[in-house]
Amino acid sequence: MTHPPIPRRLTAPEPGWTVRADIVVVGSGIAGLTVALRYAELVPDARVLVVTKDVLSAGSTRWAQGGIAAALDPADSWAEHLSDTLIAGVGLCDTQAVQALVTEGPDALRRLMAHGARFDRRPDGELQLTREGGHRRDRIVHAGGDATGAEVQRALAEAVRAGGSPAGRIEVIEHALVLDLLKDASGSACGVTLHVMGEGARDGVGAVRAGAVVLATGGMGQVYAATTNPLVSTGDGVALALRAGAVLRDLEFVQFHPTVLWLGEGSTGQQPLISEAVRGEGAVLLDASGRRFMTEVHELAELAPRDVVAKAIMRRMLETGESHVLLDGRHFGEEKWRTRFPTIYAVCREHGIDPARELIPVAPAAHYASGGVRTDLHGRTSVPGLYACGEVACTGVHGANRLASNSLLEGLVFAERIAADLACLPRVAPGEPVDDGRATGLVDPRVRPRVQARMSTGAGVLRSGRSLAEVSHGLLDARWTPVAVEPCTEAWEATNLLTVATAVVTAARAREETRGSHWREDFPERDDAWWLGHLDVTLAEEGLTMTYVKHEDDRTGGLPAQIEADLAEAGLDPVAVTALISGALEEDVTGEGDVTTIATVPAGQAAVADVVARAGGVVAGLAVAAAVFHRSSQGRLTVERHVKDGERVERGDVLMTVAGPVRDVLTAERTALNLLTHLSGVATLTHRWVEAVSGTGARVRDSRKTLPGLRALEKYAVRCGGGVNHRMSLSDAALIKDNHVVAAGGVAEAFRAVRQAYPDLPIEVEVDRIDQIEPVLAEGAEEILLDNFTIEELAHAVALVGGRARLESSGGLDLESAREVAETGVDYLAVGSLTHSAPALDIALDLRGA
Repeated sequence: MTHPPIPRRLTAPEPGWTVRADIVVVGSGIAGLTVALRYAELVPDARVLVVTKDVLSAGSTRWAQGGIAAALDPADSWAEHLSDTLIAGVGLCDTQAVQALVTEGPDALRRLMAHGARFDRRPDGELQLTREGGHRRDRIVHAGGDATGAEVQRALAEAVRAGGSPAGRIEVIEHALVLDLLKDASGSACGVTLHVMGEGARDGVGAVRAGAVVLATGGMGQVYAATTNPLVSTGDGVALALRAGAVLRDLEFVQFHPTVLWLGEGSTGQQPLISEAVRGEGAVLLDASGRRFMTEVHELAELAPRDVVAKAIMRRMLETGESHVLLDGRHFGEEKWRTRFPTIYAVCREHGIDPARELIPVAPAAHYASGGVRTDLHGRTSVPGLYACGEVACTGVHGANRLASNSLLEGLVFAERIAADLACLPRVAPGEPVDDGRATGLVDPRVRPRVQARMSTGAGVLRSGRSLAEVSHGLLDARWTPVAVEPCTEAWEATNLLTVATAVVTAARAREETRGSHWREDFPERDDAWWLGHLDVTLAEEGLTMTYVKHEDDRTGGLPAQIEADLAEAGLDPVAVTALISGALEEDVTGEGDVTTIATVPAGQAAVADVVARAGGVVAGLAVAAAVFHRSSQGRLTVERHVKDGERVERGDVLMTVAGPVRDVLTAERTALNLLTHLSGVATLTHRWVEAVSGTGARVRDSRKTLPGLRALEKYAVRCGGGVNHRMSLSDAALIKDNHVVAAGGVAEAFRAVRQAYPDLPIEVEVDRIDQIEPVLAEGAEEILLDNFTIEELAHAVALVGGRARLESSGGLDLESAREVAETGVDYLAVGSLTHSAPALDIALDLRGA
């Protein structure tokens, strides 16, 4: 039997019609409609086209029951939300992506409410917050009790349909199945082909030509036999991106919702979800004998992360031989069920269960894909012009396991980021699509149930190398068909399902560990030594290829190699610098963003700007400033440096030139200059001290008197000015000071105590009297810090020590007396003011024309 390759393009008729738009958004859930609405607001005269597989109000969003997570309670914080998300992601979250999610989420949620979404409120009018699995605070907003998704979908759909506003100029094509990406000669996206399942001018296969394509097609739950996903969730966007050459990431992490209504043996298709919020309100899980088992598994019991609960349920089902467990919410009473969970209550009653009086049979089912099309922090994929957001994307937010109610928030936040990114780009006509010769193909639509059954049996919650190998073999056989397959919706969907299933199984076979929602029975332990990383999947002519990328390789957020090299050469950790920059930018660019720049600078306008010294001094932090411009603009700005750190500059000297979108330049300006002027001020002051003691043999060094978070950078600036660094942290060396002496009962006693506890650690001792020196020397002190000694006392101490230890003068020093102090023969002058009170060097940014 010859197995045909995975198709790199779907067999389809040539497009019979064409429409044009500035951007085309594929999908009409929370992610897709938010992109469309936000872009229409930012670029009111743009033409936005939304294509959706069903009607505008269909899709996965409307099925979301639980809610949207955001740190809105004054007792909560984005840092706690960040922590909970990172814990759930089991080491594979992109911290910067999560930070963007949790810091921008509250404002994005408020804008959703401005579009008309109505969430449940307390009697005092404040939002009603609840808790779900993995959250340590009440931070979930919900609507209609358990109908959050339906309310969100209603509000966004009505906003898109509204007339008399920019949003009203969004065009929608319904019943449209996207087929393949169109690319121009440069390899950039320039549109899509699609099939409209209707009648009229846009019936059948057509094409949309657009300057950018945004995939917001939702998930791939229909790859499995039992899922919470609707029938339209056949992985169309993931399959399209794979065929187009985009990189997919973390596909093995498919989340199974722990509590899906069990409808009996052999039940397939979309299954009713019993929201995590039910457990958040106090419902508990019982096994067939009525025993509560989650308290033995995790400190959060039923509110543990979803992967923990799903695994515990499966284990208990295996132990008892039962096909389901039981959810007990009888203590809620009928009134609470009707008001807090009206949708779930109605579904249960429809299936003959009264949750106010009976236990609810539940079992895990495929729910959410944490992986997908790999994107950066602004939704860009590896294919130029192709963006992705929502469940189809892998932004790095979810890692190995999504935290409950982060999915709708991710759709909001990263959709807005995509819209903002697109608004900054020049509006140009899309390139002409070219035929790149990719092989076409289809599979027999009759394989669909077989594919789904195999995936649920061997690649579900319980996986092993053996079961995955069996699934892989079955999927390979499914590619072969004895009959010609005609292009049709069923064949296109089946081909997408088989393509995505093959990629998921390939990644799951490769990851030989258990992590998050990926559970390997033959490798039951988490393995950070080998598997703290990502599996990137691409499709080439020879088939699927996979690349393992260590997690830390991504942590710098894609700084250019030259900037990373410059930071490393300066003794700075690029990861730490990137984290610091991200925090600084988040303080500056919150809410609507740089509103003045957005209001005054047209989207797409480009220019060149010079960073200019307004006063003479020593420059430091140029690589850091370059990193700010790159990080803030996500690479849209280019930076050319004209001087090096540590060089003396004069008034009017151009230090660096920045080119690119004006909005990006001005948004990053203040953060870049804040760091550059401060660090250059430190370097300049240090240089003055170094000049003051030149020729004496004494060296100027800093202290730990630094601004919080800036110690490494400030100490680097001291080095740029010609000084040297003292201790970075409290563990670098032991420094015995007066309070330690008091506590220990004497300087000799303190010295001996440190030596006994840390025999290999350097010991420095601070003294403030001459008579303390000899006892310290007798104990073997290698360095003595002379605190607030007069010039005469310093000279006496130098003579007394006679080279037996290094001497530092500290306290009461100023530039006027620096040379006289140095000439006493001390080895160091410790100057805390170098870092904590150096005046900033005046540096400005001058914008010049394009």
